[in-house]
Amino acid sequence: MAKIAFLGLGQMGAPMARRLLQAGHQLTVWNRTADRAKPLAAEGAVVAGAPAQAGAAAEFAITMLATPETLEEVVLGENGLAKTLGAGQVYIDMSTVGPDTVRSIAAKLPKGVAVVDAPVRGSVSAATEGRLEVFVGARDEAFERVRPILESLGSVVHVGGLGAGAAMKLVANLALGASITAVGEALALGEALGLGRVPVLNMLEGSQLAPVVRAKRANIESGHYPPAFKLRHAAKDLRLVVEAAAAADRDVKVSAASRAWLDSAVKSGAADLDFSAVVAAIVGEEPQP
Repeated sequence: MAKIAFLGLGQMGAPMARRLLQAGHQLTVWNRTADRAKPLAAEGAVVAGAPAQAGAAAEFAITMLATPETLEEVVLGENGLAKTLGAGQVYIDMSTVGPDTVRSIAAKLPKGVAVVDAPVRGSVSAATEGRLEVFVGARDEAFERVRPILESLGSVVHVGGLGAGAAMKLVANLALGASITAVGEALALGEALGLGRVPVLNMLEGSQLAPVVRAKRANIESGHYPPAFKLRHAAKDLRLVVEAAAAADRDVKVSAASRAWLDSAVKSGAADLDFSAVVAAIVGEEPQP
């Protein structure tokens, strides 16, 4: 079993770290809010006081953080992970930050550190049950080293070289953002034209939007949106999509519109609800936790 450092014990990070611990790995964890590490400590994890301390003796160091800015601070800042990484160690970023951030951080790490980007698609329940989809960007030899680690978390797909995993995650989140806002607009139009919500949802379950409707129908019908994937993170992801498209000189009008809806829902107070609460914002309702 491997010695693993896991940094970032948020809504997704904590169950992912627990999966690695349950798989028998020797786990050291760090989180900015130290209390979040206590449940894992009770299960056998070692708690580090700083990112550098967490990575010092690890064979594999994993980050799962919310934003590019936070990731850069944790890896490259004072007492950052990079301070103690060295040749032979493997750094795996599983955050959703985009390929440019991944490559920028990789270029600043000590020589000999193997770098892998492996963002995930899936909800908290998928993380808990080991059903995440993991998109891996890495050289072939680095992929083979990390695959047994990542398979504890779900299905693992090697999609290309460094940065490819981060790029694939942006494409996946483009589709997710477009789908959920399309559901909202379809309901808003249907109700404006005198159609009931139930028949519209029934129709949408047989349409190209079926997966997202089936996954989020209970939220939409109840008006309650407990967070499986927080809306604030979905809004951040769509910002990254639009920025990456602009940098690549691609026009993504649908993504820009989806981002606008998500940003509007964040500003209305739904940031910490499930991302599907954007539907309530679109149809003019007040979403509940």
